[in-house]
Amino acid sequence: MVRIAKSPTKRLLLADDARFDAHVPPHRGGYHPERPERLLAAREAAAQAARPLEDGGLGVTWEPITIREATDEELARVHDAQYVEAFSKLAGKSGYLDPDTYLNEGSVRAAKSAAGALVEMVDRVRKGDAARGVALVRPPGHHARPHQAMGFCLVNNVAVAAAHARATGMKKVAIVDFDVHHGNGTQEIFYRDPSVLYVSTHQYPFYPGTGAAEERGEGEGKGATVNVPLAAGSGDAEYRDAFERHVLPAVSAFEPEMIFVSAGFDAAIADPLAEMRVSSEAFGWMTAELARAADASAGGRILLALEGGYDLASLEAGLRAAIGAL
Repeated sequence: MVRIAKSPTKRLLLADDARFDAHVPPHRGGYHPERPERLLAAREAAAQAARPLEDGGLGVTWEPITIREATDEELARVHDAQYVEAFSKLAGKSGYLDPDTYLNEGSVRAAKSAAGALVEMVDRVRKGDAARGVALVRPPGHHARPHQAMGFCLVNNVAVAAAHARATGMKKVAIVDFDVHHGNGTQEIFYRDPSVLYVSTHQYPFYPGTGAAEERGEGEGKGATVNVPLAAGSGDAEYRDAFERHVLPAVSAFEPEMIFVSAGFDAAIADPLAEMRVSSEAFGWMTAELARAADASAGGRILLALEGGYDLASLEAGLRAAIGAL
């Protein structure tokens, strides 16, 4: 009797919570590109992925994780203690921290929960519950500096998770950021740290003004920062070239024990905040290549965290392609 092997279970960790919807602009009825509707698009991508193959889905089995707020100790691994204290005191308040970055009554709880969700995902992966996961978190994080909120970001979610992975035993981790904006906060946090590889593809010159190829780290961290600036109008071909020539060789040479992806989908053709021309299929290809890199050195361990992406249809399509690649 011939036994037909069953396909492996498509099981992914999922971080999502209503607390992330509570982060809304303080000017009720006004428009801000970093809005709760972004999560509705992301959730639709996750729901489509969970549908059976015969219904046009991907057959993914989502395993939700318990969401908790990151502790002050976890936040202080990447943010100044003074900032953590001052930020906590803003709970229940609303206003603008800079011309782009708002805060409302639920924002502190949302931001701490976004970071805490990724910490929990790291712990679940380290325990062997699953190797891969997707975090549908808001607010985004990669612009948040050690001492300052910036660019829609309050807490640097991926940096908190990477630092937690290091603090709990991993020797080397990598962060790959394909958001259209350079993750200046993530770079600054790990700029002198040889144990965390930070690789970014981004439109350049562009907000926030950092991310030149010459920015490669300092001190012991020299070489552990890899910036791949791309001209406005770049599309699938330019991103493929950037990955094949710079991103993937850097990750392969570093041999991380876990890969974190700052997954922004604002390099998409229709995104209103940038000028790139990346297709949803290319987001899938980039994620697939990073998943292969994770298979090679990290036991398959790779976590995607939502960053930017402000055209809702592009966000949904790009995230669905990335989920499929996992």
